[in-house]
Order: sequence, then structure tokens, then C-alpha cells
Amino acid sequence: MHKDNKFEIISFYEFINLSNIEQLKFIFFKFLKQKNFRGTIIIANEGLNGTISCNNGKADEFYSFSEEVLKKKIKFKKQYHSSHPFLRLKIKVKEEIVKMGEKNIFPIKNTGNYLSPSEWDEFISDPNVINIDTRNIYESEIGTFKNSLLTNTKNFTQFPDWFKKNKKKIKEKKIAMFCTGGVRCEKASSYLIKNGFKNVFQLNGGIISYLEQTKNKNKKWVGECFVFDERVAVKDNLSKGQYDQCFACRAAISEKDKKSNSYKKGVFCPKCKNQTSLDKKKGFEERNKQIFLAKKKGITHLGS
Repeated sequence: MHKDNKFEIISFYEFINLSNIEQLKFIFFKFLKQKNFRGTIIIANEGLNGTISCNNGKADEFYSFSEEVLKKKIKFKKQYHSSHPFLRLKIKVKEEIVKMGEKNIFPIKNTGNYLSPSEWDEFISDPNVINIDTRNIYESEIGTFKNSLLTNTKNFTQFPDWFKKNKKKIKEKKIAMFCTGGVRCEKASSYLIKNGFKNVFQLNGGIISYLEQTKNKNKKWVGECFVFDERVAVKDNLSKGQYDQCFACRAAISEKDKKSNSYKKGVFCPKCKNQTSLDKKKGFEERNKQIFLAKKKGITHLGS
């Protein structure tokens, strides 16, 4: 850990039958707020999913707390950063911890076979394996595994439609699946199994665990990994990458994108300039103005 990395970033998910989720929300929020944690946790009857940050040394407190509250040990992934990568703490109650929009999908009962990061490279090198990137297009366009099949979805709810259009292409193959932290693959693999697929495998812990454990020594991963916090993307060593983020479309943008005539900070980028309405652009302009005024007064604006 670099001496300037004074904050811990904890990511986790668990499919577990939960009840009294509004009460759980209150319990988690009270503890995390008192300890100055930031980030987002989603709670649903099917489990919980989150990424949060804290001062170095406080992660262990959260591990003990969650085990006590949930009566179960959860697998956590931990990274380091020089500052809080989140602006505030949010705990949301939703119908799904990762929204697919399909009924009767139960990852708690059925998921694909787990492949450890050390097993992954050899497995996806098999010509009888189709390696599916279950992430969205703005994630996969800045980094993915070599020769992976991109779903090019705008959000995860589009995955079932993608599958229906492509199932004949992948039916006779072994299926490998990956995503950022593993949670989307739990649902995607469960969905494939429900639809009659048997040879379904998934990268345990997702890309983050893969990079942490393998250091990408075989160069199977190309590019950077999109993350859902102010870092935007991380490199092979999990340090902050080279990308910024467009506020309008949330896509990762490069220095080249920012030099384009189709880029205006906080308003549009080359990927979305022609996709947002004039009214939306005016709204983004106003937001930028409010951020500027807040900074001038020494106030931290939540949208900055």
C-alpha cells in the first residue's frame, strides 16, 4: 500500500434471504454514518450489494459489524485510495440488489461454476469456451479480456434480450462470464442455467479480484477496468486510471475526448453530444454554474 493511500475501499455483495430490510437500512446507516463511511449499499430481500470507503483501519470494524448483524460472514474486496472516492453515504432499499428485471432467478440456489483468478486464463484460452462480458458498453469499451464476446448493453436489464438473440450462437459452447465484482455474473449465470445451459462458469470475485491476484501477468486483460466511483477506472495494479467521466452520459472519457470540439465539461462529450436534448444540456449548464458558485463560496457541492 502506498503511504498516500489513506482510505480503504470495500466492495461486497451477498445473496442471502433478508427480512425487515427497512430496519436493516437504519442499522447499517447509523453505524456507517458514525464511523464516517461513504459510498452506496443496496439492500433487498435477496441480499445486499455495495461499495463503501473509510479511513484506513476501519474496514475490520465493518466486517465485524456486518457479521454480527447478518449472522453470516461475507466476502469483502479491499482496495486503497488517497481520498474518499465517494461524496456521501447512501443506503437504498430496492427490489433487486442488481437489477435484471426477470422473475424467479435465484442465485442463492443456482449459479455457474466458480473459476478462481488463477484458473481463469487457462480456461478462457480453450477454443470451445465463449467468454461473455456481461457489463455495459461504457464499461467494456475501455477494457475487457482478449477475445471476449461483448453484450454491448446500456444496462443490465437488457441482458435477457441479448441472450435471446444470441443463444443459438453460444448453445454448444462452454460459457465463461465476467463482470466488475461478480454480482452481475451471479444473476446472468443463474438465468442461463434456468434456460437450459449446463456448462456455465464465472470469474469468482470479478475483474477486481482477478487484477489484484494475478497482476494481469499473462496480459489477458487489455485496457482499464471501469469502477463506479470518482476514480472512474483502475489500472492493472488497481491504482486510478487515466479516464475522467462525462456527467451527462456517465461514460469514461479520455484526454483526446476532452480536446474534441464535441466536448463541454459537465454538459456533453463526443459520445453523447447528439443524444441529449437541448433542455437537458441547459440543465447540465445550470448544474455547472451552481458547482462554480458553491466552490467560490467554499462549499462542497454534492454534484461536483
